[in-house]
Amino acid sequence: MKIDLTNTTSSKINAALMDARRASGSTAAGMVLTLVIVTDEGSAYDALKAANDASREHPSRTLAVIKRAGRSPRARAETRLDAEILVGSDAGSGETVVLRMHGELASHAQSVVLPLLLPDAPVVVWWPDNAPLNPAQDPLGALAQRRITDAVTAESPVGQLAQRASGYTPGDTDLAWTRITGWRSMLAAALDQRDVAITAAVVEGESYNPSVELLGLWLHNRLRVPVERVVTGGPGITAVTLRTKDGDIVLDRPDGLLGTLSMPGAPDRMVALKRRDTAELIAEELRRLDPDDIYATAVRTPVDRLRERIAGVEHAGPGGTVEGHAAEHAVAEHPVGEQETPAATKKAAARRKSAQ
Repeated sequence: MKIDLTNTTSSKINAALMDARRASGSTAAGMVLTLVIVTDEGSAYDALKAANDASREHPSRTLAVIKRAGRSPRARAETRLDAEILVGSDAGSGETVVLRMHGELASHAQSVVLPLLLPDAPVVVWWPDNAPLNPAQDPLGALAQRRITDAVTAESPVGQLAQRASGYTPGDTDLAWTRITGWRSMLAAALDQRDVAITAAVVEGESYNPSVELLGLWLHNRLRVPVERVVTGGPGITAVTLRTKDGDIVLDRPDGLLGTLSMPGAPDRMVALKRRDTAELIAEELRRLDPDDIYATAVRTPVDRLRERIAGVEHAGPGGTVEGHAAEHAVAEHPVGEQETPAATKKAAARRKSAQ
């Protein structure tokens, strides 16, 4: 069932939802949460499709907030709320309301969304793209117990991780973290089978992929070993190597479909590591609404803790060469006054010349 409401209000939308529920023969809501999607017209279709698929596991009321402030002064002055209500098979296992906010109303989306939230049910806000710098301080994000972003949609995905770290609030999460659940599970299971000391780790994956960085930071935090990040052609994460004195533990997935787990003294095993679609990722995030402390620890770790290698050229973190990294260690081992770096020597010569 589909109902279109033009120039409407939140109370009229609630009344229409109740009428649609009665018409379908169900007076009870039967939904476990409210999912608020903040998106634009270009991304609305894919986001709603993913939410509808996820609702089969988590029946929910989905509110899609589409802000259309307008480009001209006349359009911005026209304050109007249009709604599209979907109930039944068109809305998965819940209810879907598409809210198009015109003019100044777009700046006060929370006043429209608040009356439409399910009573006594958790609220989750998802930004498929263009997430705010600090989701918890966003007016819509402040209504939620869980806030979902996706760093991969940003212009600088890896740089977005630093922003997520600086603005982190318990309840925040990112789909870049959700994408590595399978990898973390497989690696943890492999280490449960062999009680060996890990001396180093290598994470291989495509460039500008925040999931690769987060997996490396997670390994660095949990194993307390140096982690090298190797750039490959992808897709996504292609391999993880854990170095031990008995040999390497390798989880390799070159095609994005099937992985191979290799361990010293054991035959290779094929493992399922298919790259999941957005609906599966959202469904996983909706299974838990408590703060993810492991994600918080990983995202707060500076990315420059990883050593990067691209096409045979090593880097000590993004933008830093191995030579520069070695120079930093030299300065740390030989404080100023015991050993001068070339840069310090040049500065001293310049000062002497100016004094003359």
